Amino acid sequence: MNPIVRLWQEPKNRLLALMGAVFLAAFFIPWEAPRLMAGVQESFLLLNYYAREHVLLCLIPAFFIAGAITVFLNQQAVIRYLGPDAPKLLAYSVASVSGTILAVCSCTVLPLFKGIYKKGAGLGPAVSFLYSGPAINILAIILTAKVLGLQLGIARALGAIAFAFIIGLAMHLIFFREDRERTTNAAMFQGDESQERSLPQMGLYLGSMIGVLVFLNWAPGDGTIGWWETLHRFRLVIAGGFGLLLLYTLVRWFTRTELGNWVAATRDFAVQILPLLFAGVMVAGFLLGRPGEMALIPEEWIARAVGTNSLASNLFASLAGALMYFATLTEVPIMQGLLGAGMNQGPALALLLAGPSLSLPALLVIGGELGPRKTLTYVALVVTLSTLAGMIYGSVMAL
Repeated sequence: MNPIVRLWQEPKNRLLALMGAVFLAAFFIPWEAPRLMAGVQESFLLLNYYAREHVLLCLIPAFFIAGAITVFLNQQAVIRYLGPDAPKLLAYSVASVSGTILAVCSCTVLPLFKGIYKKGAGLGPAVSFLYSGPAINILAIILTAKVLGLQLGIARALGAIAFAFIIGLAMHLIFFREDRERTTNAAMFQGDESQERSLPQMGLYLGSMIGVLVFLNWAPGDGTIGWWETLHRFRLVIAGGFGLLLLYTLVRWFTRTELGNWVAATRDFAVQILPLLFAGVMVAGFLLGRPGEMALIPEEWIARAVGTNSLASNLFASLAGALMYFATLTEVPIMQGLLGAGMNQGPALALLLAGPSLSLPALLVIGGELGPRKTLTYVALVVTLSTLAGMIYGSVMAL
């Protein structure tokens, strides 16, 4: 055995190496530097914002939905509509439409993605759902068209819909053999198939939870989208109605043992996902900060880097979007500021197509579920397609 490997396997040596790394960081890092101090502060402030705005109202309902999918949803139904052998048009249409109804960010969609993937959905449809949830957000597209321009709103809508199909189908083709082996191994799928609830009953149960999730997190927009604002004023009442409907389904159709299994599955999702999400949020806050706030990488640097429609500008915008964290609808005011600072229309579309569907916190969780190879392939597909779409759109707008 290699002597270095032998030394590293000794627990006390690993502890000594960790202590050495902490010492070097304490000795050499200029903690008093304003930019570094701002990055550290922003990492905790973004985590504070995330915990207040997304954990209670977004992630916890999403965890319960994911747990319900894992425990109660019929595996054969998932495989029939979303499995690798399902008709492609049907599978990707269902995955895209399912994602569209959820006005969620890239982190909130993760437990739902893990739920359907663990239940037997094919990799391609599951990834289509993963992309479409944050990207094909009806209100976000409307707000984009209203605030940033009709052309950019239409381009974002068409690009996101096309990407959901293309990226999912590409992942299916690239990893077809591995995915078929996974879906034929029934032992790896969790869940109790003994329940006898009908399809309408399960639809009402899952639909009530989705209603709670959607209306609790319904953003008001910019104050001028008439009927959206009216609906927003009554969102808590509507969410409460869905909550009462959920309570009825739980009391009427589920046993105490089944509810215990549901809670346990929800807990497992939270334990798996939350640590990675919190770590990713802190890293994103340290590097990029909150919108309009100084962190390690200044916003003006990003704006200067995307001022043209070159390949480099569009690629940089796509990569930046893949790492930045966008809460639901916050990408619109962020893009408004960047466009005002000189951002080109092409990189703007590239960031809008890559940003909401990806983030550093999301990538950590996706990597834990799919592994580094599939995750890097997914990121490469999103970044490449976003870059190409940005260049094409920027060239058309320059005519």
